[in-house]
Amino acid sequence: MQQQKRQPELVEGNLPVFVFPTELIFYADDQSTHKQVLTLYNPYEFALKFKVLCTTPNKYTVADAAGAVKPQCCIDIVIRHRDVRASHFGVIDKFRLQVSEQSQRKALGRKEIIATLLPSAKEQQQKEEEEKRIKEHLTESVFFEQTLCQPENRTASSGPSLLTVFLGIVCVAALMLPTLGDMETLVPLYLHLSVNQKLVAAYVLGPNKEAVEDSLYRPREA
Repeated sequence: MQQQKRQPELVEGNLPVFVFPTELIFYADDQSTHKQVLTLYNPYEFALKFKVLCTTPNKYTVADAAGAVKPQCCIDIVIRHRDVRASHFGVIDKFRLQVSEQSQRKALGRKEIIATLLPSAKEQQQKEEEEKRIKEHLTESVFFEQTLCQPENRTASSGPSLLTVFLGIVCVAALMLPTLGDMETLVPLYLHLSVNQKLVAAYVLGPNKEAVEDSLYRPREA
């Protein structure tokens, strides 16, 4: 008689919850945005029960606020904003998606989703574009100031960047790992790389070598 495989004991509140998106934005002048969809993913080997809670439930309608998700499946949760008014513009509401195992009551995990009502999609887009232009202008100003502060002698260098060195180490390590199909090795199977993956690592190493050499001629930061 085969023994049943026991699942590891799950700690309350520590189970990661996978939901998309994590922020809901409703626009008063666009009725199509008054209905939003949350997608809850269950990548686990067991079914999950879920419950949707809200800080201001009188402002929203949640279809199927409670239910279950089969293992390695997903489910859509429809949320509608039913109280669109100017006094609610900019107010941040919060939803909490709480999951538990079907055979238990304790909450294994939870995820918070932010919901905001804005007056106009066009105004928000213009605001974001204006903020983007300001950031670009500030970036150009800082770059110009740094360029003026650079010493004329460009032979000195601060060495290759940490990112370049780290990327080179990762690629070298990838090339040293076994290839798929190699059986005579003590390295776990999930660390075996395909030929294409090793070709990518080898290709990345080539440009990195040139990047390190080029970095030796970059001006020292002021």
